[in-house]
Amino acid sequence: MKQSAVSSFLNYVGPVFKRPEFLQAAALCTRDGAKGPEVLMITSLTTKRWIVPKGWPMEGRSLAEAAQQEAWEEAGVEGHIDDEPLGSYTYRKTVRGGIPVTCRCYVYRLRVDALTKTFPEKGRRERIWMSPAAAASAVDEPELKALLRGLGKNDG
Repeated sequence: MKQSAVSSFLNYVGPVFKRPEFLQAAALCTRDGAKGPEVLMITSLTTKRWIVPKGWPMEGRSLAEAAQQEAWEEAGVEGHIDDEPLGSYTYRKTVRGGIPVTCRCYVYRLRVDALTKTFPEKGRRERIWMSPAAAASAVDEPELKALLRGLGKNDG
């Protein structure tokens, strides 16, 4: 009986102590490759893990437009972005002051027309084309893995 009272109390007050999720936008940059669809992956700035271009919302832009801007800044991508997200994923990020926060990242498909030779973060990141299955294996976030696997099954 005591355990259920404690559990009820924690369920009631627990949300007060949780930080809200932060919102981000990501671009899933794709092209038709010789062996099927390919996804452009880039390295993160600090850990050098493979990720998709992503960033914070931008004033005066939709989340899709923010994702497209991030794809250009981080990877030199030019192309056409979908207005509706494919899905979303969460991940933990450390922000200024060393505070860990949870980010909910909405993922928008961007069909790549070209990669520019120069872009703002050139030299700070690597970029590589991968199959959706390889990209899914390269990322850590389970929900992003699922989105990438779905891309490989559905279309290019």
